[in-house]
Amino acid sequence: MNNLGIIFGSDTGMTLKVTNFITEKLEAKQVEVIEVCNVSAGDFQRFDLLLLGLSTWYDGDLQSDWEYFFEEFQTIDFTGQTLAIYGLGDQYGYAEYFIDGVGILAEVILDNGGTLIGAWPIEGYDFTESRALKDEATFFGLAIDEDNQSELTQERLDSWLAQIQAEYLSLYGMGVG
Repeated sequence: MNNLGIIFGSDTGMTLKVTNFITEKLEAKQVEVIEVCNVSAGDFQRFDLLLLGLSTWYDGDLQSDWEYFFEEFQTIDFTGQTLAIYGLGDQYGYAEYFIDGVGILAEVILDNGGTLIGAWPIEGYDFTESRALKDEATFFGLAIDEDNQSELTQERLDSWLAQIQAEYLSLYGMGVG
């Protein structure tokens, strides 16, 4: 794989913190990090694998920078692209909207021809509803709850990044980085 990009948005710094964890774990790899407030539609086409990071706010709203960019995001052709999503949410305080942002982005990516990897099991989470459900056993991407399960974040990131590496290798016969 030639290049890996991360595009993320963060209002309170929690998604930035998780993004920094990811880049530290990928330190031997070539990775470019872009805040969504500085992104253009063309940036989405520049990477072999793209990780998207965001939080879900209030009653299932996208993080503010993603919300601002969303209309343009919906016009991007993801055909031939591979993406993975990580999302932050509060499974207890907003149990009926847990990581909805992951699902909102996933729907657009799939509708616009993209390939999503990195589906994550719902086991170990306690929520009532989520637009991020791929099926009854998995989310479209990694679920992080820094409010209630921060002690599990590092382990979840390690597992998810290894999973992405294996899925990418399976699809394209080469590793990430």
